[in-house]
Amino acid sequence: MFAMQFRKTSIHRKKGGYVKILITGNMGYIGPSVAKQLRGSYPDAKLVGLDMGYFAHCLTGANMLPECRIDTQYFSDIRKLSPHVLEDTYGVVHLAGISNDPMGKTFEEVTADINYESSVRLAKLAKESGVKRFVFASSCSMYGFAEGGPRTEDADLNPLTAYARSKVKTEEGIKSLASDDFVVTSLRFATACGMSERLRLDLVLNDFVAGAVASKEITILSDGMPWRPLIQIKDMARGIDWAVGRDAANGGPFVAVNTGSNEWNYQVRDLAEAVAKVIPGVKISINKNAQPDKRSYQVDFSLFRRLAPRHQPQVDLIMAIKGLKDGLERMKFCDTDFRNSPYIRLNVLSGFRENGVLDDRLEWRVAR
Repeated sequence: MFAMQFRKTSIHRKKGGYVKILITGNMGYIGPSVAKQLRGSYPDAKLVGLDMGYFAHCLTGANMLPECRIDTQYFSDIRKLSPHVLEDTYGVVHLAGISNDPMGKTFEEVTADINYESSVRLAKLAKESGVKRFVFASSCSMYGFAEGGPRTEDADLNPLTAYARSKVKTEEGIKSLASDDFVVTSLRFATACGMSERLRLDLVLNDFVAGAVASKEITILSDGMPWRPLIQIKDMARGIDWAVGRDAANGGPFVAVNTGSNEWNYQVRDLAEAVAKVIPGVKISINKNAQPDKRSYQVDFSLFRRLAPRHQPQVDLIMAIKGLKDGLERMKFCDTDFRNSPYIRLNVLSGFRENGVLDDRLEWRVAR
């Protein structure tokens, strides 16, 4: 494990203890926004990142290295985490994991190992180390195919993919660890979207905006009918900020909460049409012969609204689309074949494997 020290700060006190916050998976799509949000909320805290570095080089439109917002960066495998990283830590924000369905399908066993087994081990180590807050980035994808209206947190789960199953099993594994001294929050996020300093285009809204900017065409690979709740990454970071500061009295020692907004439940075709309104002259093509996408669900976010009234989503759909459009245009983005590019996370991992620097378990083969 390699650690990089960026800068020294004074340590901010919270409730009689020093604040050190560990963010795993901080060098991915969401991590830069989370670091920025927590740096604003805890300006004197010690923020620590831990990441494998798979996507560290995938910077997009960044005017600085996002990790300059944190104090120490570890390059380490979450499967081999050393307990000393957790010493004197107040909170853990656990983002690390195989992050979508295509990667989970390609690396199913690795997904179970990283997303589930290593996540539960991390939570156990955190509790043993005296950590007070544990925040798990879960997913609404665990609802799978759900008819009959928006899903609340007590609805039946129907995970259809390795990725979704890993989220369900992790929730089950960490729930029993929670106590008044180890407050655990599982944020069941809606589908992420929005501009990032490490942009992904393997997300539905991001894909549509990229197509509109690069070729004035949006290609919907399904029939456009599936339902998807969305959340912009800045609002994900706000939800994480709330969870880091959450007391057990607000929701209980453990809470699993749908994180997003009721206004952000859309059918896929509606998302495409919204992009076309923001970017004129865009043609939308729908594959009417496509097999129905079984991943379709609406989600009820009322519990999140009650528990976190000051951390509610602030970015609406049009703002998210404009932010993506502006960001891509600043990058002079024009790749009409972006679905085969490094903007797709599975392509990055596949490229590393083809070059022999990652093995079948996604462990680095490079000399240390």
